[in-house]
Amino acid sequence: MKKLKVGIIGATGMVGQRFALLLAEHPWFEVRTLAASPRSAGRTYGEVVKDRWMMSESVPESMKNMTVLDASDIDAVTKEVDFVFCAVDMKKDETIALEEAYAKAECPVVSNNSACRLFPDVPMIIPEINPGHTEIIEVQRKRLGTKKGFIAVQSNCSIQSYVPALYPLMRFGVKDVLACTYQAISGAGKTFDMWEEMVDNVIPHIGGNEEEKSETEPLKIWGNIENGKILSAAGINITSQCIRVPVTDGHLAAVFVRFENKPAKEEIVELWNNFGGLSESLPSAPEKFLTYFEEENFPQTKLHRGLYNGMGVSTGRLREDTQYDYKFIGLSHNTIRGAAGGAVLMAELLKTKGYFD
Repeated sequence: MKKLKVGIIGATGMVGQRFALLLAEHPWFEVRTLAASPRSAGRTYGEVVKDRWMMSESVPESMKNMTVLDASDIDAVTKEVDFVFCAVDMKKDETIALEEAYAKAECPVVSNNSACRLFPDVPMIIPEINPGHTEIIEVQRKRLGTKKGFIAVQSNCSIQSYVPALYPLMRFGVKDVLACTYQAISGAGKTFDMWEEMVDNVIPHIGGNEEEKSETEPLKIWGNIENGKILSAAGINITSQCIRVPVTDGHLAAVFVRFENKPAKEEIVELWNNFGGLSESLPSAPEKFLTYFEEENFPQTKLHRGLYNGMGVSTGRLREDTQYDYKFIGLSHNTIRGAAGGAVLMAELLKTKGYFD
């Protein structure tokens, strides 16, 4: 199979570094360009990230000597690639302008940024849940005036710890959800060396409208396409609390849920253990999407965030609740499943559907 040529925009940040690792040996994609801010442009990738490499694995050898380009130089970035992954750290309006400029240059954008997530013609895809939302791309192309270019986005990293677990239960009429997420510091693009305030500490607030994202984005993922728009799912109420905890990687959620038709516990566990979700065979897809642990003290962040190369989602502690119908724990790896890995999986789905042709 001939590999597609890809670029990483925002390659020097934490998610950009994770993209680099995941794509270094990818069977379908080959990294041809790396781009970042003007202060990094013109130097080799190895030189730029030498003192700020945040991954436990080493910088990929294939990228160490690649010259970092200026992300705003769209012609230079796109002339060598079929599409780009985007993980920039910019203001919302600047991110929208940049991603739309790439799309209008006929370069598809698979984005980890939040700026375009709630646009009604921009698909926000978890491939096992809403692969059909790719169909909205043709509507978006008409708005942008493009033949090939478009933007597809990854959802907020924290919701992937519980949205996948709730999806198979929709048949019972999910009505009310309370989700409290306990989020790793890598979700802020930091390590303990960079963020001494987090050592031996818990901070009960995460900026960037994190709780609002947690309450609105699941509804779009569970929604339907009607009249050229993705309409959010109706009749489901979600409230959340998002808390930063002293953990390197992994977002854990304590979830409470109420149904219109309460299922038996055994029905829920069976649905979780048997939910596959993908009809296509994609390289980054986990062997098992959802894993339910019977042990009362599982899943644990340190033990289970790396399940199936960080692409699996764990659940546990399912039990009846005195105010809601049930409560449970969910866990996912925030920079893999919740960020770069999920975006790579989305790109694989888009490739199989012909959106990069």
